[in-house]
Amino acid sequence: MNYPNGKKKNMISKKSRLKPNHSFSNRGMSLEDDINVTNQYYLETNRAVIHKKPTPVQIVKVNYPNRSAAVITEAYFKQASTTDYNGLYRGKYVDFEAKETKNKTYFPLANIHDHQIKHMNSILNHGGICFTIIRFSTFDETYLLQGTKLLEYWKDKMNGGKKSIPYLHFKENAFEIPFKYQERVDYLAIIDQLYF
Repeated sequence: MNYPNGKKKNMISKKSRLKPNHSFSNRGMSLEDDINVTNQYYLETNRAVIHKKPTPVQIVKVNYPNRSAAVITEAYFKQASTTDYNGLYRGKYVDFEAKETKNKTYFPLANIHDHQIKHMNSILNHGGICFTIIRFSTFDETYLLQGTKLLEYWKDKMNGGKKSIPYLHFKENAFEIPFKYQERVDYLAIIDQLYF
């Protein structure tokens, strides 16, 4: 059918008309973006103060093409970063790492580094709340894995055990974080269940 503007209507296949798409996949947002939006909502509603940690970078060379613009042309990391996010919630220190994987069967422990494990262990030893948020992007599922559970897997890996955490472990032992509109990754709802 032609419309007054001369353009044809984009025809939708029968198959797609019969099956509504309720998936949130391909939202165009990464896990980090979703967490940043969530943290901003927490801040605006005075629920928590949690921020992304800046990566420590040493700037070596800057190019000034004109007075109003500067372009960093050479830089390097000053030191290994610890985890991605930290802050305060209900009087408790919160510290966590966020990772995304396209793998369908496991989360590779190679995505976590030695210095991050040491940092997480320190946080837990001092009574802080520490965890990892892991998104299996293929399934569009996001999980909160407690720091103690991650450390168990890491210790097993260091003793010659598995070098990954099976997807089924997340289904059975981690906490799935449902996608929401404003609190896209509402991890505090799970923290409330676990610690308060």
